[in-house]
Amino acid sequence: MSIAEHVSFTESTSNTTEIKRVVVSSVIGTAVEWYDFLVYGTATALVFNKLFFPMSDPALGIIAAFGTYAVGFLARPLGAAIFGHFGDRVGRKAMLAMTIIIMGLGTFLIGLLPTYDQIGIAAPVLLVFLRLLQGIGLGGEWGGAVLMVVENAPARNRGLLGSMVQVGWPIGNLAAIGIFAALSQVPDSDFLAWAWRIPFLISIVLVGVGLYIRLQLEETPVFREIEAKNEVAKLPLVEILTRHRRSFFTAVGLKLSEVSYAIIVGVFSISYVTGHLAMPRSVIINAILVSAAVALLIIPVFGWLSDRIGRKTMFYSSCLFAMAFAFPLFWLLDTRDPLTITLTVVAAISFGQMVGFSVGAPWYSELFAARLRYSGASLGFQVGAAIGGLTPFAAATFMAWTGGASWPISIYLIVVAFITFIATMAAPETAGKALR
Repeated sequence: MSIAEHVSFTESTSNTTEIKRVVVSSVIGTAVEWYDFLVYGTATALVFNKLFFPMSDPALGIIAAFGTYAVGFLARPLGAAIFGHFGDRVGRKAMLAMTIIIMGLGTFLIGLLPTYDQIGIAAPVLLVFLRLLQGIGLGGEWGGAVLMVVENAPARNRGLLGSMVQVGWPIGNLAAIGIFAALSQVPDSDFLAWAWRIPFLISIVLVGVGLYIRLQLEETPVFREIEAKNEVAKLPLVEILTRHRRSFFTAVGLKLSEVSYAIIVGVFSISYVTGHLAMPRSVIINAILVSAAVALLIIPVFGWLSDRIGRKTMFYSSCLFAMAFAFPLFWLLDTRDPLTITLTVVAAISFGQMVGFSVGAPWYSELFAARLRYSGASLGFQVGAAIGGLTPFAAATFMAWTGGASWPISIYLIVVAFITFIATMAAPETAGKALR
């Protein structure tokens, strides 16, 4: 081997080692953030409607609880705007450290909150405030975690490596659902008295681990190059909303179907199966647990496929599935058969959510130039998520309005899938192409 070949081989090995370290670090940190955010969603359907919104009509309690759940999604664009601005101005790494602290603090404090019976109206008010903190933290975190990987990845497998960041979601979901599944063995009286707090309180340990890992990362070479050329955007958000509106609204549209399926199947279905169908909570929790385990395996597969057949093809396929499965989803849940419910949840999460969730991570980032990427990708993703965050609130309202019918929810899923289909048509194909 010549000296030049040896140097090239050494550099290639070093780059491979570095990208592996970045991917692993981003996955672990993102898993912690998603655990914090998703543990709230599970508790919403099982706890908060009883302890923080104790209304005489159970349906109104569920609506109020899911309304508070939606607050976290509505706060995510604010987090994206704030941390996206500074992520484009001062770098990706610093924002990742700040967001995980904010998220972890909000989650830990929820575990310490007194209930409505103890302090009255102050309880739900404080719950809403802490949910806001969670939303702001996650809103700023996602873009930075994805960009740390995407801006280090070679074009030929950017879909695969970018999708790996999303593995943090099923890991976080497995942890969140798993701990509630374990606590489902606790008698209901003890669960509502104290056991529900455990998943929130242990998050402080996870945050410490995630923060330590993130502090070991280096800034991305793309941002260092922007700084060296003195091309840092002064007001990235303003520039996006005035000069790059097409890319922004495309990113928002791409997010809608995926997040709606995620929330209907991963959150609202808990209330639907335990309340409307009067089945044990272990049935739906175990089904979601299995779907998260499957997602852990298929996310990188979908990312890899997007590098081979294109981002657009993957999104078109997911949208068509989302439309076709919208009505069968509830028909199958209504069978009350545990195996059928589990297979239904796995199919809905895998093809209704995970395709867009996996492929979207690199695709949102590829829609924007480097100097605006943190703000553009984050805000597009989080505004779409915020709109989707209204889904369980809307679904609970639809069911109360129709006396328990699920057909309006199915129509809703079809409409948002059609919007995402149109956004997919408008988006450029970016697989295998150099970043702008």
